[in-house]
Amino acid sequence: MDPCPFVRVTVGNLALKIPVASKPARSVVHPSSSPCFCKIKLSILNLPPQNAVVPCLPPDTQTLDNPATAATFHLSKSDLDRLASKSIFASRLCLKISIYTGRRGTTCGVNSGRLLGRVSVPLDLAGTESKPSVFHNGWVSVGKGPNKGGSAAQTQFHLNVKAEPDPRFVFQFDGEPECSPQVFQIRGNIRQPVFTCKFSFRTSADRTQRSRSLQSEQGSSRSWLSSFGSERERPGKERKGWSITVHDLSGSPVAAASMVTPFVASPGSDRVSRSNPGSWLILRPGDNTWKPWGRLEAWRERGGADGLGYRFELIPDTSGAGIVLAESTISLNKGGKFVLDLGSGSSNRLGPISPGCSPRGSGDFGYGLWPYCMYRGFVMSAKVEGEGRCSKPAVEVSVQHVNCTEDAAAFVALAAAVDLSMDACRLFSQRLRKELCQQSDLVG
Repeated sequence: MDPCPFVRVTVGNLALKIPVASKPARSVVHPSSSPCFCKIKLSILNLPPQNAVVPCLPPDTQTLDNPATAATFHLSKSDLDRLASKSIFASRLCLKISIYTGRRGTTCGVNSGRLLGRVSVPLDLAGTESKPSVFHNGWVSVGKGPNKGGSAAQTQFHLNVKAEPDPRFVFQFDGEPECSPQVFQIRGNIRQPVFTCKFSFRTSADRTQRSRSLQSEQGSSRSWLSSFGSERERPGKERKGWSITVHDLSGSPVAAASMVTPFVASPGSDRVSRSNPGSWLILRPGDNTWKPWGRLEAWRERGGADGLGYRFELIPDTSGAGIVLAESTISLNKGGKFVLDLGSGSSNRLGPISPGCSPRGSGDFGYGLWPYCMYRGFVMSAKVEGEGRCSKPAVEVSVQHVNCTEDAAAFVALAAAVDLSMDACRLFSQRLRKELCQQSDLVG
C-alpha cells in the first residue's frame, strides 16, 4: 500500500516573559495573577483557528522547558497543490498568532481577553512533503514598545513553528457500512479495493451460530467474543447485536466491530443517554481467535444542537484497565470527524501523551512493552455524515501506526462503528433503514 503525502504544521514551546513595571499601574499585566492564551490561525487555507494556553515565565528566565505542542494543522496533497498553483497566495502563507491576557470563557475567551500583541511567521511549505523544516524557534518581541508602567523592556513571546512530512493511508467506504460495502484505498485519482465489509446481526437467539461462524473463520476451537461477558438483555426500546466484519481481498477476516452493549433508550425518553451508553468492541484476529483491541462507547448528547458523544479506549492484552485515547462530540445534524490525535491541542486530547501499542500481525500485540510503547501524534480520523444522510466514511491513518494489513483493518472497523453509532443513537421515535432492522424488530 502506498500512502498519500500529508504535511503537519505544529506550533509549540509557547511562553511569555512580561517585564515587571517599575511602578504600579492598573494596565500592567502581572504574570502571577493574569492567565494568558493565544489564538493560532493558518492564513489563506480554510482551516479553523486553534487556541492554547501560554505559560508566563519570570523576566530573568534564561532557559525554556516547555516542549508541549500547542496547535497542529494537517495539510493534504490537495492543499499543498492549491498553494503551489497560486504563487500570489503561496508567498503570503503565514501563521498568525494573537496573544491575549484574561481568563477564557465559553468561547475560549478571544472576545473577552485583552490583546497583548500579534506575531506572524511566514511559511514556505515547498519540499516539506519529504523533509522537515523549522520556520521559527526562539523569542520575538510583541506589543507596541515600552510598557506604561515605566519599564523600557518589551514583552517577549517564545514559539517553535515547524512542518514535517506526515504520510497517511486514505481509505473510503464505497457505501454505508450497514450495506456491506467494499473499502477502497485512495491515492490521488487511483482507487484500489483493499477490504470488504460484512454487516450482520448478533443476538441472543443466534449467538451460538455466530460463535460457530467465527470459529470456522479463524480455525479456532473457541470464540473470544462469546466469552466476553454478556449482553444486557433489557425490555423496551433498544438496538442491539449489530456487527461488522472486515475481510481482506482473500476473504480472510482481519478485523471486526461488534456491539456488545445495546443502545437503550433511557427511561421515559427516546434517547441513549451519557449515563447509559451503548458500546462496541473493536476486535482483531490473534492466537486463532478474536482478541479485543479497543472499546467505543457512544451516546446522544443534550444541548442546543444534538451531538453524538463518544469515548474510545485502547484495551491492553492484560487484565489492566483500558487507556482512554479520545472523548469528544460529533454533530448529529452536520456530521464531522472522529479523531485520534495525541500530539495536538485538539479538543479530544486528554493529556500530554496517552499510552498505547500498535497491534502487530502474527498475533503479537506488542503489549509486553505496555505502557512504554505509545501511539504518538496523529493516529487516525474518520469523517462521517449526519443523520439521514448517505454516509461513506473516509478514513485517514498515519503510516507510522500501520505495520500490517490487520493494523489498517482495525481502524477501518473503528470508523464503521463510529458511523453505525450515528444510527444507533437516533431518537427511538425515528425509523431506521431496513438494513439495520431485523424482521422481528418492532422498534425504529
